[in-house]
Amino acid sequence: MVTGSSACADDDAVRDFHCVSGLMLALFTTAAHLLNRAGFGGTPHEIERLAKLGPAAAVASLVDYEQTPDPTPDPAWAKPDPERMQKLAALRQAKAEERQQLFMEERRLQWQRMSELRGWWLDRMAKGPRPLQEKLTLFWHGHFATSVQKVRDAYLMWLQNDTFRRLASGNWTQMLISVTKDPAMLIWLDQAQSRRQHPNENYAREVMELFALGEGHYNEKDVTEAARAFTGLGLNRVLQTCEFRPRQHDDGTKSVLGRTGNLAWSDVLEQIVAQPQAARFISAKLWRFFASENPSETLIAELAARFRQAGNDFKPLLRAIFLSEEFYDPAVVRAQVKSPVQWLVGSVRMLECELPPPMIASRMLANLGQDLFAPPNVKGWDGGTTWITTNTLLARYNQAEMLVTGDRPMPLAAGQRPFRPMADRFDGPGRKGTPVDVAKLLSSAERAGKATVIPALEKRLLQSTLKPKQEQTLRAYLDSRTAPNDTDLRETIRLLMSTPEYQLT
Repeated sequence: MVTGSSACADDDAVRDFHCVSGLMLALFTTAAHLLNRAGFGGTPHEIERLAKLGPAAAVASLVDYEQTPDPTPDPAWAKPDPERMQKLAALRQAKAEERQQLFMEERRLQWQRMSELRGWWLDRMAKGPRPLQEKLTLFWHGHFATSVQKVRDAYLMWLQNDTFRRLASGNWTQMLISVTKDPAMLIWLDQAQSRRQHPNENYAREVMELFALGEGHYNEKDVTEAARAFTGLGLNRVLQTCEFRPRQHDDGTKSVLGRTGNLAWSDVLEQIVAQPQAARFISAKLWRFFASENPSETLIAELAARFRQAGNDFKPLLRAIFLSEEFYDPAVVRAQVKSPVQWLVGSVRMLECELPPPMIASRMLANLGQDLFAPPNVKGWDGGTTWITTNTLLARYNQAEMLVTGDRPMPLAAGQRPFRPMADRFDGPGRKGTPVDVAKLLSSAERAGKATVIPALEKRLLQSTLKPKQEQTLRAYLDSRTAPNDTDLRETIRLLMSTPEYQLT
C-alpha cells in the first residue's frame, strides 16, 4: 500500500503545503482503490477514515472481518422445510389437473423467494459491515457458477451462498469439500445422478478444469478415475442435504494425479489441492478478480508460495495481495471495468441512496449482463471488457438516471426486455422512487460556486479526475444554468455517471 511520496524537506511554506496536500491526496486515492476493490467503494468520509488507519491496519480492517459483528438476519424461509415430505407425497398422489396447479404454486413461490434472495444479498453488499466478505462471496459465486434455472430451489441457492460467505477467506481444501457436498452443486453438475455402474464425469472434470487446476494440468484418465471416487455422493431431496450412499460408491482401486489406492472423494480433493498448480491457479484467479487481468508469472509464483506456506488458507493470501506494491501500481488503479454488481452497489454506496426494490434491482442487473444466481454457464461470467456492449452501456446511462432522479420505470436499450410491466406489477404504475439527496453529496461550500461542484463530485464518484473533454461537458452544462438548483446538480451527477471514467474502478 502506498504510504507517502518523496520527503517534504523544502523550507518554503507554500511548497511544504503543496507537498502535504499531495501526500493526503495520494493516501485518499490509495485508500479509495483498496475500498473499491476489496469492497464496493464508499463515501469520502469512509475513504478518509480508512486512509487514517495506515496500510496494515486498513487492510486488516477489511481482511479480519469476523471481528466486526454482522447482525443481518437470514431470510425467514432460509431453512429446511419440515413439511417437504408431505408436499411431495401430495404432489405424487394428486390428479393431473391438481398436480399442475401445485406445480404452478411451487414455481411462483420459488420465483418470489429468489427475488427476495437477490434483494437480501444486494442489501448486504450495499449496507453490510463486512464488505470484503460480501465481495469474496461474489467471487466464489462466479467461480463455482451455479444457476437456479437448473437447481430450481431458492433455499438451496441461499444455502450455497451462505457456504461461500462462511468459508470466504478460509481454507482451500475445506472450501472444495463443502462445495462438493453442496446440494445445489450436486444438482447443477449432475453429481446427484452419479452411480457406481455409470459414473457421471461432469463434476470430476469441472473441479479440475474450472475450479482448481485449469486445462492442461490433468488428463482424461484422472477425470475418469476421479468420477469413480465421487460416486456415492447423492442428494436427499426430502432433507435437502448431501447423503453418502455406500452401495452406489465404487470402492475399487483408482489412480488420480499420481496417487493410487481405494480413493474416496475426499482423497481426490486433497490430492488436487496438493498439486502446486492448485495454489497458482486460485492465486491467479483471485488476483485477476481483485487487481488486474495479466499478472506476471513471478508475482503469481510469489503469491502461490505464500498461500502454500499458510496451509492453503486464503486470509494470508488476501493480505499479501492488498499490501503488495503491484496492487497499487498506476496501471492497476482505476483500470478495471466495473461489473454490473459493482456498478449498482458502488453507485448506491457513493450516492448514499437506497437500492431499488428487489425486483427492479434484479432486472437492472440482468439487463446489464449479471443476473445473480443465474450465471450464463458453468464458467460463470467472463467479466472485464465483456461487461461493456452498446446495449449494456446505454442501459448503464439510463439506470444512472433512475438512481439519481428516482424515476421508475425507465427507458431501456434496444433489444432489452421491457421493464415497465414488471415495475408496474411490483411497484405500482407511475410510482417514483426517492431522488438522491444533494445535500448529502455536496456541502454548502461545495455548492456555493460552479467551480467547486465538479471537483467535489470527482472526489466522491471517481476518486480521480475526468478527462478534459468530459469535464468540459459538465462545465458547459453548469454554465448554462444561472444558479444551479438540486435538479440541475442531479443532472450533473447523472452526466458524470455516464462518462467512460465512471465505468472503471
